Amino acid sequence: MFANYVQIIILLGMNRGEITNAQWERLQPLLPSQKPKTGRPSVDHRRILNGILWILRTGAPWRDLPERYGPWRTVASRFYRWQKAGIWNQLLAAVQAQADAAGQLNWDLHSLDGTMIRAHQHAAGAKKGTQRPKPSAGAGAGSVPKSICGPKGAAN
Repeated sequence: MFANYVQIIILLGMNRGEITNAQWERLQPLLPSQKPKTGRPSVDHRRILNGILWILRTGAPWRDLPERYGPWRTVASRFYRWQKAGIWNQLLAAVQAQADAAGQLNWDLHSLDGTMIRAHQHAAGAKKGTQRPKPSAGAGAGSVPKSICGPKGAAN
């Protein structure tokens, strides 16, 4: 049975971690038009999304993107263009709204905290523990010098 499943995946051209047909049906209406008003039609959004997901999953540089996802520059530029246009935020909000309406989200269990607190640049070098007061300069002013050399210019 496992071999049949693998053969079906190979025949369909799907790889592990790629968008399924059910996922694509939910995402496709939320994406910008495949054919812009002017210019050439865009490269298939599904192929681009699968390439972006591969990069996110592996952590590899854009240049290491497998050829099956298209030119790495195309995938990277689409990612950054959509980021600048706010498409990713719109996708997240829409998918969350769909899942919430279907009762698939439990907000007590699913939360994301993006809080980040930065320390001041000089905070890293602070000494630990309680600080003892340093002796004042006046305390050692009347003491005898600890040098074994005589005063400068003195004859030996």
